[in-house]
Amino acid sequence: MKSKFNLELSDVKAMAAAAEAEALKNNWAVTIAIVDDGGHLLWLQRLDGAPPVSAHIAPAKAHTAALGRRETKVYEDVINGGRTSFLSAPEIRGMLEGGVPILKDGQCLGAVGVSGVKSSEDAQIARAGMAAIGL
Repeated sequence: MKSKFNLELSDVKAMAAAAEAEALKNNWAVTIAIVDDGGHLLWLQRLDGAPPVSAHIAPAKAHTAALGRRETKVYEDVINGGRTSFLSAPEIRGMLEGGVPILKDGQCLGAVGVSGVKSSEDAQIARAGMAAIGL
């Protein structure tokens, strides 16, 4: 039997606070979503001024990053590279940059998804959140 790392509420709150701080520092109105390793929503925070649709996109990015165990930019690149049939992949719905898996010692603990600004900036915010727990 193997032991498994899990996110605790204190981890989620620390990541959310750090992601929010990064967004506010840059005056970016975004939605921040954090999910567990099965893609189940643990945190959703829509900052003032964030587009309503971002509250759907951020959790989708996080879900996809957690289930795929890779950044959502990988999927975006695959599709932009011409493999449009990948759009039919089951359970993969947030295929834009901005979803980042939370990995520790080769295990996926969950993911952070951000939506509301340029995709590269969304990813920057997600990574800032993860840095709060040393990942």
